Amino acid sequence: MSESNLQLRSLITAGGELQLSLRQAKTPEPAADEVVIRVLASPINPSDLGLLLGPADMSTAKAGGSSDSPTLTAKIPPELMAGVAPRIDQSMVVGNEGAGVVVKAGADAQKLVGKTVAALGGGMYAQYRVVKAAACLPLPEGTTPAEGASCFVNPLTALSMVETMRRENHTALVHTAAASNLGQMLNKICLKDGVPLVNIVRNAEQAETLRKLGAKYICDSTSPKFMEELTDAVAATGATLAFDAISGGRLANKILIAMEAAINRKLTTYNRYGSPVHKQVYTYGVLDTRPIEIDRTNVGMAWGVGGWLLTYFLEKIGPQATQKLRERIVAELKTTFASHYTAEISLIEALQPEVIQAYNRRATGEKYLINPHKGS
Repeated sequence: MSESNLQLRSLITAGGELQLSLRQAKTPEPAADEVVIRVLASPINPSDLGLLLGPADMSTAKAGGSSDSPTLTAKIPPELMAGVAPRIDQSMVVGNEGAGVVVKAGADAQKLVGKTVAALGGGMYAQYRVVKAAACLPLPEGTTPAEGASCFVNPLTALSMVETMRRENHTALVHTAAASNLGQMLNKICLKDGVPLVNIVRNAEQAETLRKLGAKYICDSTSPKFMEELTDAVAATGATLAFDAISGGRLANKILIAMEAAINRKLTTYNRYGSPVHKQVYTYGVLDTRPIEIDRTNVGMAWGVGGWLLTYFLEKIGPQATQKLRERIVAELKTTFASHYTAEISLIEALQPEVIQAYNRRATGEKYLINPHKGS
């Protein structure tokens, strides 16, 4: 194993500049309970973009450096600097999850040497990553790193959405940006588990993608009859919980209005405060960076809008419940939890402005995979 380790780094300066670069770092020796993974696949998730690019205005991006050691800089609006104050002048490694082959291990983890594993440990946009053996998920025989690279964030998120529904006593779900990789996984889970699911998409092509998967309730937010169709779907499913990847604008408000209208169809008496049934929208993504707008009219008084984060949810349910979710992922890795990628890129390509523009679009159904050893 080479001691050199090329890493993608993100730094925000006190002067308000984002600086992306590649850095060579020595791979440390693993402790007794650690392994060294030769990273061969790591997805670019929306949560990764938050650390990689921060709040930078990418229209100001400028490429620099050399062809084999590129850099990229971009300006950060002054009013957004307060939100990144804790990370100023810190060079940070990026990449929440990934997969590869264990090439070295400490005394207590020798059984993993040579195994293809997935890991959720941060800093995966690097050629090598040292992680705790307990953080590794050995992949079934015949599974490639690309097939296992996304087996944590999206699968655990989709499973945890359904688990949240059950723990909070809801019986059906609404999901936005529903044709995404995560949305397709959620559809497969709900179909398999018999959970009614209302899918909100943004065009006919996305609707067709879900229809081919067997989705029953699909609502196109660009349709002139969107609110009518959404209310009918919510009424048919009884959904009172939604997970919103869009966040900004008025979509969360429309979902609450549809839920309240659907509930009121079944009420036999008038209540000036609206229905007593609690309606909840959790935002978990930021595809729209505008403020969330809630018009209190027609949503009643029993409702909530809040943030939802996978990490906090898994901490809440504890390691035993989390392990059960992980075991299901392994069992259904090539079916329910299969991921599809738009392109595989190298660390160098990940810093090219035109490539950043492509993966930063966060377009539904598009997902990019970094192979730190591509071209090396």
